[in-house]
Amino acid sequence: MTNDRERAHEPPHDTVCELLGAWAVGGLMAGDEAVVARHLEECADCAAEAARLRATVRHLDGPALPAAAPGHNPGTHGLALALRTRAPALRTAPHAAPYAAAVAGLQALLGELDERGAWETPVVHDWNVHDTVAHLIAADEPLALRLGLHPRVPVSRVRGRLPWRTAWQARTDEVIRHERGRAPEETVSTWRCQAAGLLSAQAAHDPELAARAQLLMGVRLPVADHFLVRAFEAWVHADDIGRALRRAVPPPPAPHLWQLVRLAVRVLGPALGPEAPPVALTVAGEGGETEWVLGGADDPVRAQLVLDPVDFCLLVGGRRAPDEVPRGTAGDEAAARRVLTRAASLAWL
Repeated sequence: MTNDRERAHEPPHDTVCELLGAWAVGGLMAGDEAVVARHLEECADCAAEAARLRATVRHLDGPALPAAAPGHNPGTHGLALALRTRAPALRTAPHAAPYAAAVAGLQALLGELDERGAWETPVVHDWNVHDTVAHLIAADEPLALRLGLHPRVPVSRVRGRLPWRTAWQARTDEVIRHERGRAPEETVSTWRCQAAGLLSAQAAHDPELAARAQLLMGVRLPVADHFLVRAFEAWVHADDIGRALRRAVPPPPAPHLWQLVRLAVRVLGPALGPEAPPVALTVAGEGGETEWVLGGADDPVRAQLVLDPVDFCLLVGGRRAPDEVPRGTAGDEAAARRVLTRAASLAWL
């Protein structure tokens, strides 16, 4: 039963209606899931619409387990996965929305791993699926701690003023060793709880607070951009896991993808430095086309470089090689190659 205090703080009917699509495909975080569940107990119209939406998802998936099967998540592959990896209906500021969507997408993918052996599938580096989720716990931890969240894993034993990459590698190894002693489901729960904490933090909802710069992972950026970094990494590792398991993982929705593109350009420009030959970088694909001039601003443009937004992000994420990424070039090939090589060197994922 919902008490009077809970009912007074429930969102309005129209707001809950907007959550039903995400509810039907399992894309809500725990707090919103509980809100919808309470509303469906009291609103016959929404309960009927929710049942229709969930039946539609099952139909799109093909044969599936009965709805009442314990632990069943509707759908397994194809369109339902694409639906679940849309931005979930979380009420965050725009800078945190890509992270919310990436978390929902990875959560949906992990929810489909019903075979114990799938968790042992090699993914990237020397990590399997279980290790990769453990790595994400370690990777999200610096922002979580900076925002005042309690640690979800034992406190780091890494000591001393180490270069950030060395410290990052030591911490991720430490967390992976710890999580290997736990069941994959426990590791996923820890990751999800930490992600939920980040998305519940005030900085995920207050753009003014998120505009404050913080030094994390070797780079000083506004907290809003650090949320985008977390989205970037969650998506790339979801794609890693999907490729390892031969399951297609859709790229981020176009608005989110372009937020990641702009973040990557903001980091790449200073990394090239003002002495680099100027190159006109055009990123063109779903959602539009944008051009930047990278390198020395006072000299004539030496080369033009055209990349797809997904390929550009995967290049910066270390998943496309500079010599192999699909691209269009004109002018000084060496200048264009310098941009591609520097972009790939930014990867730490």
